[in-house]
Amino acid sequence: MRHDGGMNEAASPQTIDLLIEAGHIVPVAPHGVVLQDHAIAIDKGVILALLPRDEARARYAPKETVSRPDSVLIPGLVNGHTHNPMTLMRGVADDLPLKVWLQQHIWPIEGAVIGPDFVADGCTLAIAEMLRGGTTCANENYFFPDVQAATYKKFGFRARIGLPVIDFPTAWASSDDEYFDRAGEVHDQWRDDALIKTAFAPHAPYTVDDDNFSRVRVLADQLDIPVHLHLHETAQEVQQSIDQYGMRPIARLDRLGLFNDRLIAVHMTQLTEAEIHLCAERGVSVVHCPESNLKLASGFCPACALMKAGVTLAIGTDGAASNNDLDMVGETRTAAILAKAVAEDAAALSAAEALRAATLGGAKAMGLEDLVGSLEPGKQADIACIDMAQIETQPLHQVISQVIYATGRHQVTDVWIAGKPKLRGRQLVDMDEAGILANARQWRERIGAVEISR
Repeated sequence: MRHDGGMNEAASPQTIDLLIEAGHIVPVAPHGVVLQDHAIAIDKGVILALLPRDEARARYAPKETVSRPDSVLIPGLVNGHTHNPMTLMRGVADDLPLKVWLQQHIWPIEGAVIGPDFVADGCTLAIAEMLRGGTTCANENYFFPDVQAATYKKFGFRARIGLPVIDFPTAWASSDDEYFDRAGEVHDQWRDDALIKTAFAPHAPYTVDDDNFSRVRVLADQLDIPVHLHLHETAQEVQQSIDQYGMRPIARLDRLGLFNDRLIAVHMTQLTEAEIHLCAERGVSVVHCPESNLKLASGFCPACALMKAGVTLAIGTDGAASNNDLDMVGETRTAAILAKAVAEDAAALSAAEALRAATLGGAKAMGLEDLVGSLEPGKQADIACIDMAQIETQPLHQVISQVIYATGRHQVTDVWIAGKPKLRGRQLVDMDEAGILANARQWRERIGAVEISR
């Protein structure tokens, strides 16, 4: 089976930047397809063709060839919801419910340490972790989006950066107007960048009032960007909305005109059947964060029901302060297995469907499906290579099932973003691993001192 750009077979070999050969390629689109002994031809960061290895060798004259006969190539994983600066708070407040975790621990620590350095260093640590796990794109949601954007750009990592809106002063902004003014400035700075995009990121229904939600709706339409929002995360959130507004959060957002095809709704553990169908009707995308929801005992997202209704389903890790990792390989396995238990159906969210959610689903939710999420001619060469020759993934009967149910992130050997190597033989490219680790230890001491003093 071949997927290419209709190139003339009679032509002399075409000079290209990179040819990646592999024992198997899972392009994700078409769905469920596995290509054996194929190669991906890449030039100027773009996928030119997927074709049999021998044919690729005859057709192209690559400047570099990477051969991985015992590996599988998949699209770079897309982390649909992250708070990556919070990686520096990994493990500081475990085994607590969401409200206690957030209000009594996370927010006070952030109040003491948050700033540009915290955000830059946290993002850097997170980028290194994500690359080592095959993730090439993240949907970011945190403060100091200007610093986040610059950090992701520095390391050539693809991201959609959330422009925060919340109803109280923070180190980022002191008033409603300042949140929106600064959001506009960051959007304008990055609006034409190839790797960095923006989205509005109002925190949650319980921290954003109607006026600010209405401003978000108008500006998101004007700027043509998504809205990235925690929604129906806990039963307490839903009840609080009923008590305060006389309606559930989804109904409130629908009344305000925000429940539409721009909305990236995160968590969604508390859904009625009517709300699931409304998601499909309105074109809302849902990001499933199973491990964070399980750890905080927030509830269960009905992932299979959403998918069956036609809702775009993505997968996210949430932040490392509540997960406690950024492992999209493990997260996708958890999503697939949990979906079966929630649906009481062993066929629910198959391995191929889970992989699609972790790649093309995330890209669609973020509005990036024309660029990434699948290995197709014309798309950006965001690719992860997984070594399947390990004890843990042999014998190799079914490639996609093995990727989802048996593979660990330690088996990711190589990663490319826009055709540029970011991980090579498990070694980070253009990142100072020793310096990143030393910096993490420095933040451990600083954050630990804050916790002790409280």
